Amino acid sequence: MLSLRAVASLAAGIALIGALALPAPIGLSFGSGTAHAENKAKAKVESPKGKQNPKGLPARTPFTAEDQAAAAITGIPEARVWGDSTADFKRVLPSVRGPWLAMSGGGADGAFAAGVLSGWSQSGNRPEFAVVTGASIGALISPYAFLGRGHDAELKDSLTKIAAPDVFEDRPTPESFFDSWPLKKLLEKRVTPQLLAEVAAEHRRGRRLLTITTNVDAGRRVIWNMGAIADAGGEKALKLFRDVMLASSSIPGFFPPVMIDVEANGHRFQEMHLDGTITSPFFVAPESLLADGANTPLPATELYIIANSRLTPDFDVPERSTVSILGRLIGVALKVGIRAELLLVASNAQRLGVDIKVARFSDEFQQPSRGFFDQPYMQALFEYGFQRGSQGAAFEAVSTASVDPRGKPSP
Repeated sequence: MLSLRAVASLAAGIALIGALALPAPIGLSFGSGTAHAENKAKAKVESPKGKQNPKGLPARTPFTAEDQAAAAITGIPEARVWGDSTADFKRVLPSVRGPWLAMSGGGADGAFAAGVLSGWSQSGNRPEFAVVTGASIGALISPYAFLGRGHDAELKDSLTKIAAPDVFEDRPTPESFFDSWPLKKLLEKRVTPQLLAEVAAEHRRGRRLLTITTNVDAGRRVIWNMGAIADAGGEKALKLFRDVMLASSSIPGFFPPVMIDVEANGHRFQEMHLDGTITSPFFVAPESLLADGANTPLPATELYIIANSRLTPDFDVPERSTVSILGRLIGVALKVGIRAELLLVASNAQRLGVDIKVARFSDEFQQPSRGFFDQPYMQALFEYGFQRGSQGAAFEAVSTASVDPRGKPSP
């Protein structure tokens, strides 16, 4: 059964290798299955005053595998755990029972999750989640999902009032095709001390907000306990909270990695972190918790998963160019990864001891995406998700039989 997780990882790997091979930028809105070439001028914005394109980067401080295994965030020992370890996972479990929410990556398609959650609030039936997990775009909106309906206006704005210049500058860095300083600035504006105080208060109640990144040096998934970080308070915690969100959404090759300060065995160094979807299209539990013979059920009453993607295959004829062909295959590969992860989780529902419900947008949503973070597309997708959420029609129960290779429910 664990081979399904390998399929998901392989699919993500194919996508990311394709991205790294591109000679020119391609669209980041993968949910439609088509990556769009974009007029570079649309994404261009002015750099901060005095900002220069660096000619090189300082050498990294050497460290060993033993150092990495012992590394911790100075002053916040509970900030993170390995995401492939059951023992570590148990350290971040909530002390309260309730429903869990897991949100996938998907770029601009995160507008679907924002719409579903806002519509769910409108219905009056949206629960308070004991755990919220997010990777990539799921990580960026997870604090609003965690804090509840009082933050729905911010949730909507975060996915319907941004455009490409709010996310990246179309200028290469030594580590990427684009510079993500605009997204960093946006996070500095939206992740405030007040938001951290609210997350910390909920953490003290026993709830958990978890963000996924990929530790490039270790080649492993990391679970960040965002409530524990928030509870530490101060400027250091605020910076780390923002850095983790930025790292989780930093696509290799497209955006620079995020370097995070750690300490081990008496010396300090920096780890390299990137997109959480490399190791988790969405995150529910470590592989070891799903292995045959595992007997640790999730302390959840229900599990809700929002897949920020249309999972059914779509017909699209790419041009005979490297950008068009690889862009098309990236969309296909990411869909395969999410479907494989869904099948893995659904196949182990009984072992997890929880009912699973999944929201995903179907073929009835036909709004085309015309470029990087296309606002009309994101607004239409938000409204579609909102309608589904407010009508109580967003989620469907999922079993092994209900996720076939085409992403369609089985009869």
